[in-house]
Parts: sequence; structure tokens; C-alpha cells
Amino acid sequence: MLDIIEKIKADLEKAKNLIKDNESLEEFRLKYLSRKGLFSTLFEEFRTLPGSEKGKVGKILNETKNLAQNIFDMLSESLSGNKSDSDEDYSLPGKTFNTGSKHLITQALDDITAIFRKIGFSVYEGTEIEDEFYNFDALNTPDYHPSRDMQDTFYLKGDFEKRYLLRTHTTPGQIHLMKNYKPPIRAIFPGKVFRNEAISARALGMFHQVDGLFVDTNVTFTDLKGTMDFFAKEFFGKGLKTRLRPSYFPFTEPSAEMDVECYLCNSKGCRICKYTGWLEILGCGMVDPSVFDAVNLDPEKYSGFAFGIGLERTLMIRHNIPDIRMFYENDIRFLKQF
Repeated sequence: MLDIIEKIKADLEKAKNLIKDNESLEEFRLKYLSRKGLFSTLFEEFRTLPGSEKGKVGKILNETKNLAQNIFDMLSESLSGNKSDSDEDYSLPGKTFNTGSKHLITQALDDITAIFRKIGFSVYEGTEIEDEFYNFDALNTPDYHPSRDMQDTFYLKGDFEKRYLLRTHTTPGQIHLMKNYKPPIRAIFPGKVFRNEAISARALGMFHQVDGLFVDTNVTFTDLKGTMDFFAKEFFGKGLKTRLRPSYFPFTEPSAEMDVECYLCNSKGCRICKYTGWLEILGCGMVDPSVFDAVNLDPEKYSGFAFGIGLERTLMIRHNIPDIRMFYENDIRFLKQF
């Protein structure tokens, strides 16, 4: 066996100068270092040697195998370092990298903020935890109002002097602002709101709203209509018609809901607009005098209007999205469309 090992050692020295490419290097590996290579065969034969010979033969065999492994490693590193441009296959598709982007809701918040900044509105971000005064009492919502029922509101447990809750709308921000700043006030209030509702294609326990408030002397319903019309045409399309319908909200009087003509069916009537030709986009109205009383503003001196936009439902209308849950499922097939 020693003669065979010495011959292999000589062949290894010659191989160092003969291997010039990856193909011949692979042949070298298969011949000497693979499971069926020469060294595997020699180690199998080594087991049958008499014990008196194993010490000397085993040492030389291991040294020779290490020599083969070192030659392979050295040549492998050398060939990979000298790879030329000619080895590149330029017919293969190029590497692509997925770039991140803003979520559809974030994009919409940025768009709405930019629209109202054009006409002098600032941005106020309130707190997501409120007490009953800011969330209900100051907004003319008495104790017996159904929205104060536990089925609609997430109340916080604890030994507090007041009852705290997760805000059910961003409108409490209006109260904070009017209590801390004197008119004129012109601001929007974007943020998350929370409702204890059953999850469905049209409802979630958490969603986004953008409220707005304008308070000054001699603010009229005409100012409200002009502002809402400006927003609707900037957000949905300048050529679309809008309309206001009478409605009811406890903190505005008179109150209205704004519709934009259905651009999905050109006002002919479809499933999305419930065959009316119109799409509801927001609620609004003139600030109720009782709200001014709650923040110590004279309703004889000041007037104002407020509005609220449900962001997810507005986007469902804008992009014909059938299920509100799609915003939060993190399905890249949905998100990358926007």
C-alpha cells in the first residue's frame, strides 16, 4: 500500500500544474476526494492491514489526503478569484430587488394632509386614550346615547378618578384644541380610532379617521360647503359633482353628509353606489352651540364647522376595494398595487 500512496503523492504534485479551470478541478475532486475516490478506497483497505503496519501507513495516508485537500482548496480559491467577465452569462435575467413603499393608508393620509394644508389647515394629532368628557360629554353626547354603551366602546379597567377609554373618533382633538387655543382655529385631526364591533367586510375594531375643524367669527355653511367641495374634487377628481344631504350628528347642527357622483359607473348606478349614482364620502356640519359652551367659547361670537372622514371606507370607494380587512392582511399582491 505504501507504493500506491507514494505514486498518488507524485500524481498530486503533477496535478497542481495541470488544473486550469473549474471542470478539471471537479475531475480532481471526484478522482481523489469524493466518497468513491481513491482515498476512500485506500481507507477501506487500510482497515484490513495488520496492526503492526497501521501506525506507519496510517500516518502517511493521512498526510497524503491532507495534501490533496490543500491542493484542491488552493486551486478552488485561485480559480474563483480569477473569474473573468467571459464567464458571465448575460442572457440570464438581471437581479431584481423589491423596493419598499408607503402603505395605502399612509399614502392617503399624506394626500389628505397636503390637500387641507393648501387652504390653511394645520395638523393636530391627539391622544388615543381619552376620558368621557372629551370623547362624549363635551361633544353633546349624553349618558343615555347608545354610542356610550359598552358594546361600542373599549373602556379601560383600573382605579381611576375618571373613566378612560380608547377614543371612538378623532373628534376629541377638536375639544382639546378649542380648550387650549383661541380662535381662529383651522386644523385637521388624523389618527386611529377604536370601536367594539364585530369584524366583517365593512367593519373593524380599529380604523382611521380624519376630522377637521374651522372656528372663527362669521363662519357660514357656505364656507363648509366650499371646503368640502374643494377636498372632494382634489381627492376624487376635479370633474366630479358633489352634493350635501341633511343628516344628524350630536355635535353639529345643522348636519349633513357629502356624496360624490359615482365615477365607477358614471352615475348610471352600480352595485358599489347601490344603484343611486352617488357615493357617500364624509359627514359634516356646523359646530353645535353646546360644544362651544363646553369649551368656554361664546357661541354668539364664534361659529364654525366640523367634518369627519372614515379613511378606510373612503379608500374602499376610491379604489373599489370589496373588503376592509384587506388593508391589514399584509398580502403583498394587494399592497403592491398601490
